[in-house]
Amino acid sequence: FAERLLQALGSAFDLDGAREHVTCSVGIALAPDHAVDADVLMRHADLALYAAKESGRSTYRFYEAEMRLAAERRHVMTAELWEALEKRQFELHYQPIVQLDDDGIAGFEALIRWRHPRRGLVAPMDFIPLAEETGLIVPIGDWVIREACRTAAGWPEHLRIAVNLSVSQFRHASLLSTVVGALDQTGLNADRLEIEITESVFLTDVDQSLPLLRALKELGVRIAIDDFGTGYSSLSYLRSFPFDKIKLDRSFVSGIETDAGNLAIVRAVVGIGSGFNATTLAEGIETEEQLQKLRAEGFSEVQGYLLGRPMPREKAEALIYGGAPKAASSYK
Repeated sequence: FAERLLQALGSAFDLDGAREHVTCSVGIALAPDHAVDADVLMRHADLALYAAKESGRSTYRFYEAEMRLAAERRHVMTAELWEALEKRQFELHYQPIVQLDDDGIAGFEALIRWRHPRRGLVAPMDFIPLAEETGLIVPIGDWVIREACRTAAGWPEHLRIAVNLSVSQFRHASLLSTVVGALDQTGLNADRLEIEITESVFLTDVDQSLPLLRALKELGVRIAIDDFGTGYSSLSYLRSFPFDKIKLDRSFVSGIETDAGNLAIVRAVVGIGSGFNATTLAEGIETEEQLQKLRAEGFSEVQGYLLGRPMPREKAEALIYGGAPKAASSYK
C-alpha cells in the first residue's frame, strides 16, 4: 500500500494550469507487532515517519525499536544543550588563516566546541545537526558571534575573526541586532568581523538575503562565500550579492598537484576574485605541495591542518604574540 501511495503521489498534477509535484514520506507501525495501544501506535508511526524523512523523503519506513531509543537520545541531548548554554559549557577554538603575500597571520576562524562534563570535548558534527533541528542553533550561534567579537577585540587590530552562520541563524530576524550588539558591546571594529555563509544559504530566499547582506555591509562587516563551488552552478548571483571573500571548498584543493580539473577550478576562482576585487582563500591545506601550488596560482589566503589546527584561545594568542617564524608551514 505504501509503495502504491508513493507512486500515485509522485505523479505530476495540474494546479491552476501549472504542473506541480509533491513528495510524501510514510511511517508505519503495526498492531500487535509494534504496540497494542492506539496512542502508542501513533507515536511509533510518527517515529517511523521521522526516520523516513531523514532517509531523504519520498520513502516509507516501518517502526523499529532503535527509533525510540534514538528519539530518547535526542531528547536527552536537547536538554543537555540547553544546560550547556546556561552553564557556559561551550567554548571557541581558533584556526589560523595565513596570507600568502607575507606568510603572516591574517586572522582566525572561530569554531565552536562543547566541553561536556562527562564526554569531554564534543565536536560540532555531533551536536550542531540537533541544534539546527530544535532551533537551539540560534541562541548558540548568537553566543558564538558575541564571544568571537569579545576575543578578537583584545587582539592586534590587523587580525580579523571569521564566524560561520547556519541557515537558521541567517534567516532569523534577530541576526542584524545580534551583530550590532556584539560590535557595540565589545568595541570590535566592524571590518574585523567576517561572516561566512554558503551559497545555498543566501540564495534560498534572495528577497530576504540581499537586504540583510547589504545591511551587514553597511555596518562594515565583511562577507565571505563559504564552500564555494559546491552549491549553485550559475555564477550570475555574484553580480548582485555584496561579498569580500571567496572560500574555495577543500574538495577542490585535494589532489591539486596532479588533478588538472581541480587546478582549472583554482585558476578560475583566482580570476573571479580578481574580477570582483575579492580575497580568495583555499581551505583544507594539508601538504606543502598544495600550499606552494596555491601560492604559485595567486591565492590570497590559505587555511588547513598544515598551517594550524583549531586551537584554544590561549594557544592562538601564544601564536599571535609568541614571535613564531613567518614561514607558513611553521604554524602547525
